[in-house]
Amino acid sequence: MGKQPNLYAFEDISTLARRLRTYVIQCQNAGFDRHGLFKVAVSGGSLPSTLAKALLEPADGGSEDAVDFAKWEIFFADERAVPLDHDDSNYKLLKNELLDKIPTPMGQPIVHPVDAKLLDDVQEMADQYQDTLMQSFAAKDSVKLPIFDLLLLGCGPDGHTCSLFPNHELLRESDAWVAPIEDSPKPPAKRITLSLPVVTHGTKIAFVATGADKKDIMKQIFDTEEGRSLPCGLVNEGGAEKVSWFTDNGAVEGVGFPRRGSL
Repeated sequence: MGKQPNLYAFEDISTLARRLRTYVIQCQNAGFDRHGLFKVAVSGGSLPSTLAKALLEPADGGSEDAVDFAKWEIFFADERAVPLDHDDSNYKLLKNELLDKIPTPMGQPIVHPVDAKLLDDVQEMADQYQDTLMQSFAAKDSVKLPIFDLLLLGCGPDGHTCSLFPNHELLRESDAWVAPIEDSPKPPAKRITLSLPVVTHGTKIAFVATGADKKDIMKQIFDTEEGRSLPCGLVNEGGAEKVSWFTDNGAVEGVGFPRRGSL
């Protein structure tokens, strides 16, 4: 058996947020050491509010616990083809939950939303967002895939992540960094998403999954053969030990896969 993802379960969201903060700061500082920046991809759902709980707490005084947003470059793991001020926009969600609440002393990140002028053509929208990634990740040298310092992802009740859905042809996309989808089973139908190879190529990949309504899909992903072919299962398989799951006890009730004790 190859190396496996790390599954952490915490008593409540507050404890999870504190541990997630520690993990994100470790990833941040490793990114600073590598290239002076922290390049992170973020998805939507309940993740931005948990991120805000984790990251907006005052530091404990040590540099090892400091979030330095001024050196962050934030991309979107997926986005819906809607205006940036629309309730379905992941950009709006992150802006409302986190970006607008960052205190001035913590610095302001560089944020890369989609080009709202391209909403009517998701292929062009995906191509433009891939160009944005190339300017950041391949400005000096050509690279086959971008390497995010961290991808922060959620898990849908069907096992989807980003806008990669079960049994969808996009799971087989191997060339594009960013791909369009026009038939999302979850509305809105038109979106763009990072491709699976980009997700699994990240230096670190973190899922946040909370609540008892997640326990059935978590059991499927971690304990069944079929679950390994779900998008979240494919990330587990492709990312292996680079993947960490931050869950509360309710989300993993009945899951047989072994938990890790600490970060």
